[in-house]
Amino acid sequence: MEHEKFEEQVRAVSDARQKIQEVVGRYVVGNRELVDLVVIGVLTGGHVLIDGVPGTAKTTISKIVARSIGYKFNRVQGAVDVQPADILGVRIFDAEKHEFVLQKGPIFSNFVMIDEINRLTPKTQSAFIESMAEGQATIDGITYPLGDPFFVIATQNTQEFEGTFPLIEAQRDRFNYSMTLYHLDREYESEILTRLRDGNLDWDVYINRITPLLSMEEIREMGRVIQEVYVDDAVIRYIRDIVIASRSHGDVRLGTSTRGSLALLRGAQARAAIDGRTYVIPDDVKTMARPVLGHRLILEREAEIGRVSVGQVIGDILATVEVA
Repeated sequence: MEHEKFEEQVRAVSDARQKIQEVVGRYVVGNRELVDLVVIGVLTGGHVLIDGVPGTAKTTISKIVARSIGYKFNRVQGAVDVQPADILGVRIFDAEKHEFVLQKGPIFSNFVMIDEINRLTPKTQSAFIESMAEGQATIDGITYPLGDPFFVIATQNTQEFEGTFPLIEAQRDRFNYSMTLYHLDREYESEILTRLRDGNLDWDVYINRITPLLSMEEIREMGRVIQEVYVDDAVIRYIRDIVIASRSHGDVRLGTSTRGSLALLRGAQARAAIDGRTYVIPDDVKTMARPVLGHRLILEREAEIGRVSVGQVIGDILATVEVA
């Protein structure tokens, strides 16, 4: 009976994913993989880093997903003049209360989007690392808890380098998952043009039609369900071997951290759940390997000169590591 109840709970996770995909798909063309990754990030409490050119619907997808799950959404636009206080907030003196009170910044939300994070200075980038890692912010020496739940999605344009500050390895490691987005193909591009012609891309009209599909408590419960998804010892060894291979590969200078191992396990469990399965299969691990490893591997200088990509290295690892 307990197993039947668990199967029902997993189906609820899968149904929620499908409903969110449908809501996003009514306005956004393509990008289903990104929607899945955001859903997985929300359900596992893992932050997401998106590399890509402008105009690929990153902000729109984030707003729709946040609204669909009832999260308070805030967005920060990266720029060199953005200060830590612009993100965290500042304490100001209240003359009526005769005390300092906190004027909260956009970090005090459930779903925070930091657009073009690599345009922030290192000082400002560091300001939200504590928030991502600990779910809290320290302002004037006082620690304040953030929203619960708390989720961050950050974007960066990898095609522009002037006036940018690349994230250091420790900062990138704080993101559980990552993805690279490209422009849409011919078919999707035509679909967007057709929707615009037919008057189906009015954002102001569409966003007001979106009502929450899930409550925060339901999201928390689904997160607990994902943790119960069965992972066989053979799959555990498979995850271990992939991570170890990323550290010993000849083209890699810095491999995946233990935090990456944990993200790969949790991501595989979430992948199984949104597909309606109560157990993890090796394909779940393979699917999540690129989002988990992609931003964590640092290649040797010789490999970069030889134009070896991180994607090629991950592909090589997945092709050689077998389930034991």
